[in-house]
Amino acid sequence: MLNDQPQHDATETKGTGVRNLLLAFTVIGLIALSVRIYLIHKGRVEANKPAVAAEPSYTDDQMVLPRHLHQTDVKDAKELNGKRVWVFAAGQLNAFPATAAKMDYAHPGPLLLGAEPLDVVNFIEGKAPASAFSRVPKGDAQVLMLFHRASDPSKLWGTPVGYREGKFYTFYLDECFFYDDPHTLYKHWGDARWKAIDEHRAEKGMSEMQAQLALGQVSKPGPGTLGNRTVVYDNDGKPVTMTFAKDKAVSVE
Repeated sequence: MLNDQPQHDATETKGTGVRNLLLAFTVIGLIALSVRIYLIHKGRVEANKPAVAAEPSYTDDQMVLPRHLHQTDVKDAKELNGKRVWVFAAGQLNAFPATAAKMDYAHPGPLLLGAEPLDVVNFIEGKAPASAFSRVPKGDAQVLMLFHRASDPSKLWGTPVGYREGKFYTFYLDECFFYDDPHTLYKHWGDARWKAIDEHRAEKGMSEMQAQLALGQVSKPGPGTLGNRTVVYDNDGKPVTMTFAKDKAVSVE
């Protein structure tokens, strides 16, 4: 009897060890299976996630948002009386001799140049003659902006900035002028670049926008995209050809 007991204990110990080993393998297997299921699920979730759009990048120029006033009638326009504006639509508008009551369509004066400061006096309506050239539609009447040029504050000038058709007005003030000094809006261009623009000189390194302010918007672009093409600027009858790459002028002729 004494010899039987140790054999029973050994068998139980061996059985317990096998069960523990099997349990350990089972636990390991379950963990491995759980990890695999998790990884498969995670992969599917990641695959089904909508693509995250890359954060857009903007140039210094694109970060500038010039003000727009969206005039709808002459009363709105007259809110500019006594204020200064700067020409954006360089070379697109002529200055005409004017009085407080009318503008002399028969004697077009100089073109208004890029970034040129104008001191607004008043807005009136005028009937454009059929023979008069104007980039602004004539309608039933044109809206005329009366102003002084900063270079000659004693003389009154006018230029068409909109038109009336029946009771309805269309204005181009937002498209033609800056309401804030562009030298401040685009101060990142630097003093040297602004000096060339104010002297209406083209130079290498200019962007297309800078070239337009310097030479005027009347131009003939060649094939290509904005900033990557050759553009011939009329420059008030003195053509200048500029070639741009990555929106930098690489040649000026």
